[in-house]
Amino acid sequence: MPAAALKPKPLPTQSTAKRPVLLDLPYAPLEKRPLPPGRPREWYVAHNRRLKAMRLAIALLDSGVHMPNQARNETIRDTAELIGVHPPSDTTCHMVRAFMRYSR
Repeated sequence: MPAAALKPKPLPTQSTAKRPVLLDLPYAPLEKRPLPPGRPREWYVAHNRRLKAMRLAIALLDSGVHMPNQARNETIRDTAELIGVHPPSDTTCHMVRAFMRYSR
């Protein structure tokens, strides 16, 4: 018997299912784990900035803002207030647009 016949089929996902897969709402994030110790402070700052930018980019995409040129600093800051995140800096807003640009 071929090895491929022994592998179980994976569960359908949103992209492979014949019909849309319903998502459980509201989404609960995973439990936070402590960051690894011993890194320079700049690493932690950059890491947290990337996480915040990723959260904001996902929230903007969920709200219908799909193009980076639609995400002005005011729009990003309004979204941050909506999801309960501290207002992002100009650097973080730039990073949000970069995430949206390179996700294609």
